[in-house]
Amino acid sequence: MAEPDQPSIARMIDFWLGGEHHFPVDVAAARAFEQSYGPCAEVFRSLRDFLGRAVRSIAEAGVESFLVFGAGVPTRGNVHEAAPEATVLYTDVDPVTIRLGQRILTGSDRAGYGYGDATDIGTVDPAQLHRFVPGWGRRPTGVVFLGLAAFLNDETLSRTLDELYEAAAPGSFLVIDFPGEELAGHPEALAVMGQAFRMRPPSACAPLLGRWVPTEDGIVPVARWRRDGESAPVPEAFHGGVATRPAA
Repeated sequence: MAEPDQPSIARMIDFWLGGEHHFPVDVAAARAFEQSYGPCAEVFRSLRDFLGRAVRSIAEAGVESFLVFGAGVPTRGNVHEAAPEATVLYTDVDPVTIRLGQRILTGSDRAGYGYGDATDIGTVDPAQLHRFVPGWGRRPTGVVFLGLAAFLNDETLSRTLDELYEAAAPGSFLVIDFPGEELAGHPEALAVMGQAFRMRPPSACAPLLGRWVPTEDGIVPVARWRRDGESAPVPEAFHGGVATRPAA
């Protein structure tokens, strides 16, 4: 695989998680970002821990397949590792990340990786959807939507979540996060994220879910969501939770 000349936030996160699937350009970008906002590793490890707890809770509810948008690098506790008995389709829009994910998952019969734009579910390959998310639209599925609300305005986000609600079967679950206002105090880091980056106060998050119904845990700082005992303090950079499409 040719070494890219542009950094990727997915591979930067892999670096912060202590993974092995990143390049020098990603490390350089991650180190530069840390000059503006230091606790990146702690924040993203907390977010990945939240993903694991959320996915395990969904699997324990009887869901056997997951559709993941904006998947990034499929390792370091990602969905198929958190729920090893489930089948998983990872999707992304970045071709380098997709090729990397496909290479990592070579030989797996339970997890695949392909192109998929969360704002247009029709872009997901039907053959992959049939293979890794059998019964999509007819059987409950876990939909993972992490790292995406940050780059969608309210109108697009609400429309996208409503379309996913319509497409998913009753009894399905949605895992979602929202950047809080942590970076507001770090203007250099905020500038790096670009003009599309959306910070939202916690009170603005749940209304954007539309017909998706949050579990009783609510939308909370991710480190607090069904936390396993005490944990080291982490900046409240992300809020998140799990929501359901209630069974009919």
